Amino acid sequence: MIIQSAWQVVFSFFSKPVVVEPTETYLTTDAGLLPIRQFDERVGLTARFAAALDDPRQRECCEHTFAEMVRMRIYGILADYPDQNDHDTLNADPVFKLLAGRAPDAPDLASQPTLSRFENSINVRSLRRLQDVFIDQFIAAFAQPPRYLTLDMDPFDDPAYGDQQLTFWHDHYEQYQYLPRVITCAENDLVVMVCLLHGTAHAALGGADDLRYLVRRLRAVWPDVHLHFRGDAGLGVPSMYDASEASRIDYSIAVRMNPVLKKHSDALLKEVLRRSAETGQPQRDACGFWYQAGSWDHPRWCIVRAETSGAGSDRRAVLTNRPGAQLLPLAAYDEYADRGESENRNKELKCGLQADRLSDHRYMANLFRLYLHAAAYNLLALLRRQVADPPPPDPQAELPPEALAGKARRRYFNFRRQRDPLGEGHPCTWRSRLIKVAAEIIVRSRRIIVRLAGSWPYLHHYHDVAKTVLQIPPPLLLRPG
Repeated sequence: MIIQSAWQVVFSFFSKPVVVEPTETYLTTDAGLLPIRQFDERVGLTARFAAALDDPRQRECCEHTFAEMVRMRIYGILADYPDQNDHDTLNADPVFKLLAGRAPDAPDLASQPTLSRFENSINVRSLRRLQDVFIDQFIAAFAQPPRYLTLDMDPFDDPAYGDQQLTFWHDHYEQYQYLPRVITCAENDLVVMVCLLHGTAHAALGGADDLRYLVRRLRAVWPDVHLHFRGDAGLGVPSMYDASEASRIDYSIAVRMNPVLKKHSDALLKEVLRRSAETGQPQRDACGFWYQAGSWDHPRWCIVRAETSGAGSDRRAVLTNRPGAQLLPLAAYDEYADRGESENRNKELKCGLQADRLSDHRYMANLFRLYLHAAAYNLLALLRRQVADPPPPDPQAELPPEALAGKARRRYFNFRRQRDPLGEGHPCTWRSRLIKVAAEIIVRSRRIIVRLAGSWPYLHHYHDVAKTVLQIPPPLLLRPG
């Protein structure tokens, strides 16, 4: 390690002088990435990711491999370093060298210009292979064939960072932007597919094609799996209904209220308002009916949910072909409303892992960056499920946790987050309780020693995660597809 200049600072606020000076010892602030890297070695996520990329360079002239740079970027995103510029300082960090496969005293890792050339070199073939890698890894994450899967499709806004290809002004968001769209799975929280739409694109652009492709891939492996697709009103277009019906999957897709839907649900709203006035308590109920818009060739079942609260009354509509929706409309609507959890996954990806920092000039490079952020999220989501330690159910409870709804459901999950902070933790929780920890790194001839502070309050989290990761057998959890 090179110390740029020898210096010393003395603070006098304490009874003794407090002397601060640099040291040649290898130090890091991100030692919590090491057990995540061990988990990655077991599941093969970054290895498969890097293997999908075409490397046009002459190997004998390459100082930094694609695998190194993929790991630099993915682990940097996990540790709150979302930009290429961050690696102009991280490229000498001893932990990031270990993550990339170099010894702490080896030459430095790639700099920002090298990483920029790397991201801009990714071609269409590589991106298509990455799409299949994500689906392969999603399939391999299930130890047994699932009987039922819920797929949620959601877009989110990504503000532009200057003159970037295919960023345009969006009137709703009032900004120049991209529009990323992701498909996640409610059963294991993984991102299954990603798409980067241009700034003014309709949220459903190409969504039917993505859905059909994903269904074909899943049914090729699990022919008997029951699939349920959910989407908000931005995806409520005929192409999405037709694709779901042609693919023989259930769907629950929101539709915006209009005069026809209001007319069919006026009696429901009046009844809910009457019950609310009589009881003085919020009320909610739902009704269902066949509805056909002018552009459709056949009617579809529509559910309207009406509820009252202190803020007034509200109605929401959902189109669905789910079995039982005609008998239990409110239950079918509530199952659709559970897709709010998929929006939490979007928040983790966009805000927690800064997937809205797609700041390259070229569109293709930004699509690749979206894949990097999604891979970082999936690595964390997979590890989160491995270390999850939910509290045991209350034997005196009237209902199991899976059957809870409303405030009771929220209370249970708040309790679970307190008892299981990593198993339920967002990226910021993982950073504060595991990733962001200072350590001294000692390089010896036969081993590398990483020393953590014994007074660190979250040392038990580090020990528990490391122990769990080391117990995963060497055969890869994510088997090649």
